[in-house]
Amino acid sequence: MAESTYDTFNQARIFLELGDPIYAARVLEPVVEDEPGSRSLLELLGRAYFHSAQLNKAESTFRKLIELDPVDNWAHIALARTLERQNRHEEAATYRRMYAVMSGGSLD
Repeated sequence: MAESTYDTFNQARIFLELGDPIYAARVLEPVVEDEPGSRSLLELLGRAYFHSAQLNKAESTFRKLIELDPVDNWAHIALARTLERQNRHEEAATYRRMYAVMSGGSLD
């Protein structure tokens, strides 16, 4: 019997929480391909990429989240932090400011 998307999501979440973001990403990638519009799957995949230092993939994933929901303040700060880890501070500042506006003024 094939695993449901929900089961796969939970399995990946557990692996991420246990400190294995690479495996979490590996589990999620095929599911996200099948459901590219799922914000919860994309968020978890982006977190897995970020925590495994796959920063180009994390950046791409967080950009997709912002495309799907331009007012997702979490996606803006996640993208800002990803860009900062790549020493792209000027570009990150734009997303950090967007996050601040959407979250009531905090820059982090």
